[in-house]
Amino acid sequence: MSADRDPTAEESPPPDKPGRLRERVRSTDSRPQLVATAKFIRQLLPGDERYGDALSTTGEGAPDRIGRLVSEAQPDRPSAMRELSLGALQAWQALSEAQGRGRGTVDVAILFTDIVGFSTWALEAGDEAALELLRQVARAEDEAVSAHSGSLVKRLGDGSMSVFRAARNAVGAALQVQAGVEEITVRGHRPRLRAGVHVGRPRRVGRDYLGVDVNIAARVVQSAKGGEVLVSDPALEQLDAAGFTFGRKKRLSARGAPRGLAVCRVTAR
Repeated sequence: MSADRDPTAEESPPPDKPGRLRERVRSTDSRPQLVATAKFIRQLLPGDERYGDALSTTGEGAPDRIGRLVSEAQPDRPSAMRELSLGALQAWQALSEAQGRGRGTVDVAILFTDIVGFSTWALEAGDEAALELLRQVARAEDEAVSAHSGSLVKRLGDGSMSVFRAARNAVGAALQVQAGVEEITVRGHRPRLRAGVHVGRPRRVGRDYLGVDVNIAARVVQSAKGGEVLVSDPALEQLDAAGFTFGRKKRLSARGAPRGLAVCRVTAR
């Protein structure tokens, strides 16, 4: 006869098969080789292979809204599925732009500015000093944008985005901002500001401007050095040598930038 069952003994819970399956899928999805392959596939697709970051999903169109949801899913780990999903949205947006959907009808000069090394300095200087620096830079930007008949669209942490009717206004504002920033000193620190100007036809939504040309302008400023104003080919076409001096052209190598797009440095004559 079998031994009597101990009524006080606890039964072992059944294996959590769904949980183990989810963990296996999660582990497979994060394999470095699969993630690298997914990223390589994105490089072959049309559009910005960095689609999914804050710069490329600020719009209210369907790809942008879905892109924000996908990019925010499991942000703490690499994901091949997330990369492939963003790749599909990247191609969708690129095809929509190529067909002219979502673009504006009027040329606009887009100016982006950025304080070089601000985050690193702010960590050491503290919140009070960082806020004071941002206030002084913002004051210089407001004066320059207004003086050149532009409109401040938004502030982006330690940078800003403004629009103008023509490239010469945007470049003039950028040079004035840099001159003003050179006079700023907070706790012995002199900030350095970089700027990028691009001309295109972004779509206006309320007070904001969205689209591929905004993304390009953001890539231009990312390629600039501290104290430098870079302009793209379309912006350069609107400038003359009467008021500016131009540096040597170079290809914009930033990820997501159109192939063949060149930029050059502009200084005041």
